[in-house]
Amino acid sequence: MLTLFFSPGACSLAAHIALIDSGLPFALHRLKFAENEQRSAHYLKVNPKGRVPALVTEKGTLTETLAILLFIAQMAPDKQLAPLNDPFALAQLQGFNSFIASTVHVNHAHGRRATRWADEPTSIEDMKRKVPATMRDCFRLIEEGMLAGPWVLGEAYSVADPYLFVMSGWLKGDGVDIAEFPRVEDHYRRMQERPSVQKALADEAAA
Repeated sequence: MLTLFFSPGACSLAAHIALIDSGLPFALHRLKFAENEQRSAHYLKVNPKGRVPALVTEKGTLTETLAILLFIAQMAPDKQLAPLNDPFALAQLQGFNSFIASTVHVNHAHGRRATRWADEPTSIEDMKRKVPATMRDCFRLIEEGMLAGPWVLGEAYSVADPYLFVMSGWLKGDGVDIAEFPRVEDHYRRMQERPSVQKALADEAAA
């Protein structure tokens, strides 16, 4: 049995959706960020980074969304959540998810976790002001050249799609109107219609 440690609204939602898509049996364990549970002694034994997601498997614990999404796809090859038999297409998927993890998510975090990178109040406020511009830059790249359509890789849905969905859902809070990016907005709308997304959102709201 897999166990996913998550927090509602966090990037762990991507792994949650992928697990539902995969059909693999799993349990959920919510961390209450408002109560700083991610820094508790218990959770730091699970994930010393003190972040989500963390996926506990029979072989050990996996962290980092990029790794967890690929693991899920590999554990359920019949669901075809990644082009596992096509090295180039798989590298494209990993390239997209790497961009989300290393650039898009980091730009978003500058608005909410700026103290990770700066101490001076003026520096922190400057980082926050920059977020709408950096997120627009990222999503312009996605809109114009990285989203093949209708899904990230084209006709085949993959674990890149829930990751993009999560980031797209953060745009409003980052001061960016998703309507500026019609193809991304269409992707977001179609993701909202998927049963796995609806179930994940409902489960997290009820947790």
